[in-house]
Amino acid sequence: MLDAIPRTWERMGAGWTHLVTDTPSVDIDGIPAKRDARLDMFRGLALVMIFINHVPGTVYENFTSRNFGFSDAAEAFVFMSGLAAGLAYSPRFRNGSFWLATARVWARSRHLYYVHLTITLLSIAIFAAAALWFGQQDVLTKNNLPRLFSEPLATWIGIPLLTHQLGYLNILPLYITLLLATPLFLWVGLRRPLLLLGASVALWALAGQFRWNLPNYPTQGGWFFNPLSWQLLFVTGLLCGAAMKQGKRFFPRTKLLFGLTLAWVVIALFWVKLPVIGSAGMAMLSAMSKAGLPFYLTWFDKTFLALPRLSHALALFYVVASITAIRQFASANWAAPLRLLGRQGLPVFAFGTVLSMALQAIKTPLENDPLVDGLLLAGGLGLQLGLAWILTRTAEMSRARAAIA
Repeated sequence: MLDAIPRTWERMGAGWTHLVTDTPSVDIDGIPAKRDARLDMFRGLALVMIFINHVPGTVYENFTSRNFGFSDAAEAFVFMSGLAAGLAYSPRFRNGSFWLATARVWARSRHLYYVHLTITLLSIAIFAAAALWFGQQDVLTKNNLPRLFSEPLATWIGIPLLTHQLGYLNILPLYITLLLATPLFLWVGLRRPLLLLGASVALWALAGQFRWNLPNYPTQGGWFFNPLSWQLLFVTGLLCGAAMKQGKRFFPRTKLLFGLTLAWVVIALFWVKLPVIGSAGMAMLSAMSKAGLPFYLTWFDKTFLALPRLSHALALFYVVASITAIRQFASANWAAPLRLLGRQGLPVFAFGTVLSMALQAIKTPLENDPLVDGLLLAGGLGLQLGLAWILTRTAEMSRARAAIA
């Protein structure tokens, strides 16, 4: 089957992909028939790393991107979601009816909402089955589940309101919220892109400075992925995608900027891998904090997307986008499985999330074993790849029948 994937991929048109992916078709939105393979490959890679990270306690966590810099697959996922939204939706906001374009974006957000509720219920069922049938009571004490038993009525209100999110199921609520705001982002961004970027930076800074966040219920505090902070990555991706749609670059390609971003990526790598550099870096951040700089500038807080994480993610994306050879790298046959996963992003993400919850339950009574963990993760990834292949093949056959008819 893997041998057939590259051939299937090369044969596939882009006209049907709006059925199962975030990036719509050439017929509807004018996306060139020859897709940029980098987006699909890196989205697939991000999905693989998210899946591995969502089964904690395995040795394979040490090889995901979060071990080689300050940011991780979550930043990549949000940025690429914005990039895909810019590619997909900007033409209609440029040339069509604003309200029809808005309805299309919000329909996507509504679909994501249903997916989130579905995987939340399936995850609760998995943990309940592990406790009821296999005596794994410990699974009910993790992943923000205890409130479901201590305050069940309030929690069942919070789940559909997105104010109570299970652990590891936090990113779709963020995406849903950002898509709801996308019509406003595009309305401003297509007319005054620098104004939108400036406002986005200001909102990120204000959210960090005053700790603004959307509220949780019935628990205290705010969302794990604060939309008021993470919108900056999404907006940056959105502006880049809208520019790409017109054959442009939002950020210019210059040797100076490439050198600076590459240097920061390398520094971050040495920071996390070499204790002497890491210690010096932490001492510097500590001194900056003591001098009065706020936490979102001097720490690695994920909820508020602190500056070290944000700057590393943006630098990494710029470096990747600037290296021409990566386009050929992403188009190679060996990368076809990653491209396939990335192109079927939403169903793969949803299926992978449910699988990761099941693997968490399976691993609870087991000792950490690289072989067993490897087989579990490989099996889960194989199932996701099989799903992506089936969806791709089914859509391809439907398109062929439609062409004949």
